[in-house]
Formats: sequence, structure tokens, C-alpha cells
Amino acid sequence: MSRLSNYLSDPLLKGMYDLVRETGPVRPISLDITSKCNLRCAGCYYYAEGMDKVPAHRDDEAFDRMLEKEKARGTNFVTVVGGEPALVPGRLRKIYRHFKMNVATNGVIPIPKEGLEDMPLGIAVWGNHETDAQLRNRGQGDLFRIALDNYRDDPRAFFYYTVAPGHAHEIEPVVEECVNNGNRVLFNYYSDVSGLGGELDYRRGFNLVRGEVDRMVSRYPDMLFTTRYLNEVVTTGRLNGQTWGYDVCTNLTADHPVNAERIRNGNPYNRHFRAINADFQSTRRCCTGKERDCGSCFDTWEHFSWVMINMRKHLHSKQAFSDWLSTLFAFYVVNRLVDYEAGLDFLSQAQAA
Repeated sequence: MSRLSNYLSDPLLKGMYDLVRETGPVRPISLDITSKCNLRCAGCYYYAEGMDKVPAHRDDEAFDRMLEKEKARGTNFVTVVGGEPALVPGRLRKIYRHFKMNVATNGVIPIPKEGLEDMPLGIAVWGNHETDAQLRNRGQGDLFRIALDNYRDDPRAFFYYTVAPGHAHEIEPVVEECVNNGNRVLFNYYSDVSGLGGELDYRRGFNLVRGEVDRMVSRYPDMLFTTRYLNEVVTTGRLNGQTWGYDVCTNLTADHPVNAERIRNGNPYNRHFRAINADFQSTRRCCTGKERDCGSCFDTWEHFSWVMINMRKHLHSKQAFSDWLSTLFAFYVVNRLVDYEAGLDFLSQAQAA
């Protein structure tokens, strides 16, 4: 019996593995659906690197052509970023009709349910009410409260909680508030691309954050999309002897000339992926940067991909395989790539194990 067959004799692992296999391959893109936003958050990579400077189309002709081109290319999953997607709900509906998708929104403008009934929505929160307001709106207005009210008991919505190194003490009360609001939570990690430093500086490390996130996974195994293993990989920047950075990042625009040397270095990458700008024609190096040091990137979606594409590095033990599979499965569940209710049940069991 092969190692994989031996691991899959475990009913929980087999159940998750079979659901993923039934789904088939994921062929993703990242799409800036608009360059406009109603906020200027301190630490937003999009504006920090001037990605909004790419001339954006105001009409939908170029958008429609791009969608048709991606359909023909075989794309089946779109991560929608920007810009603020709530400003262009018509474009969201067009994507929803043809692709699996995930949307990141700041939560201030409610995204309608009509025509978007099962669309996964990641609602931004960057700390408790005071911290969130300070970082995302210069202290003007309680954005967290607005988002809680907009998405209370909305089954589509989970809070995409970006936590900074010096704010670990806020994690439990923020998670409690999200859960009590009827929403699940996925963690992201603050990169401080605005250079504010101090308690926001990623260079001070995420050790305290890692411990608190693990504790939340144990406390709320049915409400967290983060796994302990993903939390470890992101906060340590380590995966089976490799160190996180540009040379190992897997979500690169594969056919962009700037990535040619990286593509040749032998580390795996997603051969289909493209990060498409808001002109719906040009692409950039990766979804979260043009020129920034990847060592400052703690983006959860990028690290999900790093884990997922490296299955072979996780076959040396049942625990390593379980860590890999549960993390891959969390990605499939949060993005509704597998049956959502069945997926939630399996993921909850894996988190509680």
C-alpha cells in the first residue's frame, strides 16, 4: 500500500480528499474589478504601489471581452479585488454567472444578494472597533460596526480579519463579535506596506498572533476557515525547509516577462494564474504587488497557494499530509468549490481533531 493510500484509510481524510478530487482542477485568476475605492486604508497594497494608476475602463465592453477570453482560456475561478467591488455590482453578477469566485470588500457598501446568492464575501476588518477605524478611515466612523450591521447572519459573508503583530490581544474579542454576528472568520496578516512601524511592523514577528489564532481555531472549530498549519506557515514564513519569498511564491502571472527567471528556477507555480489590472488587458507580476519585497507579504491567499501546490512536500507523514489536506480543504470550502454544507462538516471535524 502506498503512503497516500495508507493515509486515505482514515475516513475523515478520505472524505475531504474525495470531495476535492470530484471538483477537478482549479484554474484561477486575480482580477482588479475597478480601481476606485471609497476608502484609503493605511496598509492597502493596491494604493501603496500605485496599482490604481493603470487607466481603468469605465464601460463594460473591455470587461466583457476579458471575461470571454478567460472563459476560452479555461479559467474557472476568479478572486475579485481592486478597488472596491461593491461599487460595481453589475460586474460581480457577470462574473458570478460564469465562474466560481471570491470577493474581498471593505464592508461599507452592502453587496446585494439578488443575482449573487451564494457568492463568498470576505469582509475586511483590521482589528477592534478603534484600531479598525484608525487604520482604515483615519479614526472617522466605526467601519467594523457598519460591516457587522450590513452582513449580520448573511451566509455568504465571512470576516477577513487582518491582524497586526502588536494587536494579538484584540483577536479574541474581534472573533467573538464576528461569530456572534453569525459570520465565520478567515485570518490575514498585516504587512505594513505604508511603513507605519511600531506595533504594526511585521519585522517584530507574529509569534503572539500565531498563538492567539491557534487558540481561536480550538475554540471555534466550526467557525474558522484558518487552519493551524496555514497559520504556522504564514507567520513563520517556512514550509518544509523553504523560506517564503519571490523565489517560491506560486501565484505569479506565469506569462509576464518580469517572472521569466522565477519560472525557470524549478520551484512549482500555478501555470494558469494571471493578475489582471483594472484596464482588463494588462497584467502585473503577482496579485499583491508590482515591485514590493515579497518578504513583506503575509497575504493569506498567496500562502494558501504555496501550501496547496506543494503536495509532495507533505507526503512524508500522515500528520504532514493531514496538515496539507485540511488547509487545501479550507480553501475549497471558503470559496464554495465543494458542497458547502458537507465541506463545513468535514472542516469542523478536521479543526477539532
